[in-house]
Amino acid sequence: MAITSAGLAADLRQAVGRTHRRLRAQVGEAHLSYPLYSVLVVLTREGPTTPGRLAEIEGVQPPSMTRTVNCLAELGLVSKGPDPTDGRLVVVALTPAGEAEVRETRRRRDAWLTSRLARLAPDDRAVLARAAALLKEIAAS
Repeated sequence: MAITSAGLAADLRQAVGRTHRRLRAQVGEAHLSYPLYSVLVVLTREGPTTPGRLAEIEGVQPPSMTRTVNCLAELGLVSKGPDPTDGRLVVVALTPAGEAEVRETRRRRDAWLTSRLARLAPDDRAVLARAAALLKEIAAS
């Protein structure tokens, strides 16, 4: 029986979704919700930025991002300070504790996935290596 594109799409969506949920469950010491952790990842990638820019990147309304940033600041994971070029704006930056939280969450997620991959036969890991390259290609287009 031939595999259809629609059938493969459904199988991949389901498998990727389940794997993603399992990875998201692997959290760092702060046990952050996904939206809170996602802001830390954005700050890791983008560097210090304004809450408005964070809201734009994350696709949320500015008041929601302000609450998120305040929560992260209360946890000591981000700092807030004046923009050096416009004192009316606030700039949000990762603290060392925020950087550590991102590193620890990534370490736990990598460990979880590594342990699952280690159970597979070498040929199956090779198939997944090729699939990972293809998924990156699909995501980039």
